Formats: sequence, structure tokens, C-alpha cells
Amino acid sequence: MTERSALSFWQIWNMCFGFLGLQFGLALQNANVSRIFQTLGADVNDIPALWIAAPLTGLIVQPIIGHYSDRTWNRLGRRRPYFLAGAVFASLALLWMPNAPALWIAAGLLWILDASINVSMEPFRALVGDQLPTQQGPAGFAMQSFFIGAGAVIASILPWVLARSGVANVAPDGGIPDTVKYAFYVGGAVLLGAVLWTMLTTREYPPAQLRSFTDAVPEGPIVDVSRAGRPGLLLLLAGAAVLFAIRHFVLEKEVYLLAGGLIAFGLLLTWLSRTGSHGMLREVMGDLYGMPMSMRRLAGVQLFSWFALFAMWIYTTAGVTQTMYATADTSSSAYNEGANWVGVLFAAYNGFGALAAVVIPLMVRRWGLRVSHVVNLCLGGLGLLSFLYIRDPRWLLASMVGIGFAWASIVSLPYALLAGSVPSRKMGVYMGVFNFFIVIPQLVAASVLSDVLKPLLGGQPIYVLLVGAVSFALAGVLALRVK
Repeated sequence: MTERSALSFWQIWNMCFGFLGLQFGLALQNANVSRIFQTLGADVNDIPALWIAAPLTGLIVQPIIGHYSDRTWNRLGRRRPYFLAGAVFASLALLWMPNAPALWIAAGLLWILDASINVSMEPFRALVGDQLPTQQGPAGFAMQSFFIGAGAVIASILPWVLARSGVANVAPDGGIPDTVKYAFYVGGAVLLGAVLWTMLTTREYPPAQLRSFTDAVPEGPIVDVSRAGRPGLLLLLAGAAVLFAIRHFVLEKEVYLLAGGLIAFGLLLTWLSRTGSHGMLREVMGDLYGMPMSMRRLAGVQLFSWFALFAMWIYTTAGVTQTMYATADTSSSAYNEGANWVGVLFAAYNGFGALAAVVIPLMVRRWGLRVSHVVNLCLGGLGLLSFLYIRDPRWLLASMVGIGFAWASIVSLPYALLAGSVPSRKMGVYMGVFNFFIVIPQLVAASVLSDVLKPLLGGQPIYVLLVGAVSFALAGVLALRVK
């Protein structure tokens, strides 16, 4: 039995550098895709539905990629073949998206972009768990958090910088401005280049060597999946109840997605309790049903954390432009000025997140992983809450400090907790299953927020950020239960 070798600062840097490119692409997506949709004619109430296909694909893709990457070993390694393939397709989608001639094409490209980034991101998470000894895990995920912040700062602010440099920020006939087009072209090159850097500078342990390490987590007892039928039945009943509510209260069509998801997952659990199969689907569902207790407790924290983030990403542009720039006209100069400022705000929270990635390891040493995460989630909730009281958009930069700390914590500390509680043989599939608790809140947000916006929030997008603040607070309460 041997121990994993501790990596130097620069080895961890090179291993995580690919996240700079992945987050560059995600930040361009988060800050500009709603803008592209509105420019191509989407109503603000229809925007959440346009985001549905992408996370639904991630829900399916990541566990599959994790399952197969756990079983892969070739001349490119174990995880690297997957994040290279994802990077190539994501780069191509970034190059094409700002030239989409119609709304349905832009929605399809968002699906390709998000799915491809998911293909790359899951192996990157698993790579850190594979390569680092337990004591270096928080440092590795904090380094990923730093690159997430750094990449997102540059990407989010890029259209604003291009506009200040004289690039046209308003296109004729309601088209996509050149500022957005050029930002996406740069993003495609950065994403692919950063992933290639990690591929060329990082080696991987063979699977057999990973299992031989003294700090390897042993596999738990075999889980009796015959009892999965009971939660499956409960989910089926919940799905039926949502279908009834849709018809009785005449809810939006997007809520059918929520009902369909509950029913589909209920059927899968019912099938799991009865099947004799040993294929990929059976193994993934069995791992999901048999999650370690620490992972189960983290699931609730992730669900509410990411719901808050998706509420912010989807509705900040509409909320800020309507409340602080007094316009919903996507062809107006005021709207585009406000949309660019949202890009600056998103760059700011990612910048503060990069700084927080330096501070968070110090917090962990003093307070531990759990308390540090609770503090950061509360800071994020206060940041979103402040949007309701600030009227000068420049002061929103202060709000981004709290959101930046929450963001850096969400993309690092839960993974550090998870990596230390799952066996190396299933690191990939568990990292993929953990993605469920990122994607599910996005699907819920896309399904229900438009229904909430109209009758309960007076049709004002800014109030969705209040919902996000409450969601952050609930995530903090649940984090107190994590051991």
C-alpha cells in the first residue's frame, strides 16, 4: 500500500487550468444567452423554457460520462479523453451561437454548448479527486474555484470592454451586436486552448494504482435496491399531483417538465427494485439509490444553492434593465447598456469569487468545511436581497461581494466533502450523480419561475432575486446537517 504523492502548487495549477476555459464558456452563456434569446424575439416569460433542454441533457450526460470514465484507460488516460471531446464541441457551439439566424437554432446551440461543457466538467472534477491526497483536496477544488472566477471575470466583462473600445454594441434590425459575437469567438479559442494545456501538462494514475493507495475510500456494503420501489411510488404520486395542479390551476406548459421528471424518476426507481439487469443504467441508478449519507445531506444543500444561482442568471438582465434602466426594449440603447452592465456585475462576482478562493482555505482551517460553507451561503443571500433596495446600478458591485463568496464556496467545498467520502473506483459516476443536484434546480427554475413571476411577483423579474435569497438561506440551514 502506498500514498498519493503531494503535488506542487504549479502541478495543481496545470491540472486545474482547463477550468479557466470551461468557465469562460459558461460565463459567456450565463451572461449573454438570455440577451440573445430576447434579441431573437423571445418573451421574458418564455426564456426559462428555452433553457430547459441544456440542463436536461446534463442530467443524462454526466452520470454516463462518469460511469464510462471510471472504466476507461488508454494512451490519453482515464478522464482526459472525455474533457477533450467536450471542449471541441463546446468551442464549435460558441463560434456558431452568436450567428444563429433564428430563436430555435440558438436554443439548439445552447443545448449543444451546455451538454459539451458537461462532458468536460465531470471528468475535471473527478480528476482532482483522483490525483490529490485527501489533505490537498480542498486546495485542489479551491484552485478550480480560482480559475472559475478568473475565466468568468474576463468572459463576462468582455462585451462591455469591446463596446468601450469602439466595437458596435447595437446591431441593425435587432440582430446580435458585434460585441457579443467577438466575445463568443474569443471564448471558443480560450476554452479549447485551456483544456489542451491541462491535457499536455498533467498525468493520471492508472486505475489499479488508485485502488492501492492507503487513503482510498473503501466501498460500502451492497445496497438492497429491492426497497427502491417505495420512493419510486411516492415520486409517481407526486408527478400525478403536479399534473392535476397543471390542469386545475391552468399552469404554464413548462410545469409539465417537472411532472414528467418526477414520473420518469419514479418509474426508474420502480424498475430498479425489480430488474435483474447489470448494465450501465442499472449501475448508475443503483449508485444513485445507494449514495453515502454525506452525499445525501449535501444534495439538499446543492439543490437550494443552485436554484438561487439559476434564478439570478436567468432574471438579472431583465430585472436590472426594467428596474434601473426603465426599459424592456431589447433594441434600445438603454437596454443594451443595462445588459452590458449585468455582464460587468457577473464579472465582478466571479472576480470576488477568485479572491474568495484564496480566503476560503483559511476559513476552512479555522472553522472547518461546514461552517465556512454556511457563512458563504448567507453572504450570497444578502447579496441577492440587496438588489431590491439598490436603485443606482453602480452600487450593485457591492452586492457582488457576497455572491462571489457564495459562488466560490458552492463550486469547491461540497466537492471537497464529496471526494473524501466516495471510493476511487466510483469517483466519476458519483461526481456525475452529484450533478443531478445542480441540474434538477435548474429544471425546477425553468419550470415554475414564470408561473411564480406573473401572479405572485407582479410580473417583476427583480423579485425573482428575492426568491433566490430565500433559497440561499435554506441551503445554509441544510448545510448545518452535513458532517
